[in-house]
Amino acid sequence: MSENTSAGGSTRRQLLARTGALGVSIAFAGNLTELFAGTAAAQNLGHAGYGPLVADPKGLLDLPKGFRYRVLSREGDPLRSGEGPVPSNHDGMTALPGRHGRVHLVRNHENRAAARVPVPTVEGLTYDPAGKGGCTALTLDRHDNVLSERVAIAGTAVNCAGGPTPWGTWLTCEETEDRAGTNGYTKDHGFIFEVDPADPLRSGAVPLTAMGRFQHEAISVDPHSGVVYETEDAFLKPFGLFYRFLPHQPRGSLGSLRAGGRLQAMRVPGVPDLSTIQEPGTSFGKIEWVDVPDPLATRTPIRLQDFGPKGITHAQKLEGCYWGGRSVYFVSSFARSADGSAADHYGQIWRYDPAARRLTLVIVFGPDTNVELPGESPDNICLAPGGGLMVCEDGNGAQHVFGVTRHGEVYAMARNAQNLGTAEEPEWGEFAGVTFSPDGGTMYVNCYTPGTTFAVTGPWRK
Repeated sequence: MSENTSAGGSTRRQLLARTGALGVSIAFAGNLTELFAGTAAAQNLGHAGYGPLVADPKGLLDLPKGFRYRVLSREGDPLRSGEGPVPSNHDGMTALPGRHGRVHLVRNHENRAAARVPVPTVEGLTYDPAGKGGCTALTLDRHDNVLSERVAIAGTAVNCAGGPTPWGTWLTCEETEDRAGTNGYTKDHGFIFEVDPADPLRSGAVPLTAMGRFQHEAISVDPHSGVVYETEDAFLKPFGLFYRFLPHQPRGSLGSLRAGGRLQAMRVPGVPDLSTIQEPGTSFGKIEWVDVPDPLATRTPIRLQDFGPKGITHAQKLEGCYWGGRSVYFVSSFARSADGSAADHYGQIWRYDPAARRLTLVIVFGPDTNVELPGESPDNICLAPGGGLMVCEDGNGAQHVFGVTRHGEVYAMARNAQNLGTAEEPEWGEFAGVTFSPDGGTMYVNCYTPGTTFAVTGPWRK
């Protein structure tokens, strides 16, 4: 194992010691302070967790002592709207403020053609009647009681993640490139759709075609310029790209993205594959953005299109994306040379500063950490308003939500206690969609399978 000093002044071995690596199965190297620069979370990041997890007698969710959960919604139960059952495969999610202290939770359902419980089709909210994916929206009161639950968009496919907009809507992303005629679909898929969780009929089911047709994962909106950054989750070669969308109407509001814009892909000069960069703190200036030749991928997937003699920069498994301070952060969940990646890692977090046109590798997870990490870590991430980063685990074995402080402490915040297998061969579903209420008092998180949405409250340290 390398003893090189990271950008944050700590060695990989020191960071391993801080995590109690054998206890929580996650380790990294890098400068966590940078992740929270310019955010509210930068001021309160001293604690190192809330103690050991306590086994839940109900066998649903293990939490530290003093914390409690409420099941808000569960796959197969009736939607309160009467439109049908709660769909399966709970994935990306956000919490948006409503009137009178209410919270609007909008939740993706990553349903493919063979989904167990499809999103019910609803007039005015259905893009393709053959699509099984979409979003549902829950409205909660200030005590996390569910006031309503309904379909927010239907007829889409493989809705994985997305991201909130500064004007209070959710951009849901299809992680597929299936065309009409594939898997029974009647329309092309691979688009972003805007969802208004407070009034879904206002947003309808309109694909934002100018934002590209590819295996979308997540988005983040620059609140200053209106630029939308997009990740592509392509885990088989050729790998995905990191995009930006320059809207014609940068001062956004509901429906403004339908006016179109320019889609561009990031080129890091001299770096065809981001996995080759292994040292935290490595930085590249003069990042280039290249117009996408055919955003609709009418003949060729975008990542295979001709970007000129200099090529374009690829990365395996680009997933989470969020805005912090004056920069956008995005995640590569893993890279495997066995899949064709140029190098191996168990997760990277990158920061792009638009004003400086500079890209920096902030965090690297494994594999030279002497820790057996999960196969896909990290996945969904979010900034915790009380301090730190929350990371959803998606891999083998027991699944956790991990907390990470600015100083490098890693702690288990939650563990899925729902065994989908047997006592001899247990199996646990991944976590997804971790997010916090606008006031920071509740953490919402999904269990992907069986689809379950939890509200977690307790003695969050402010």
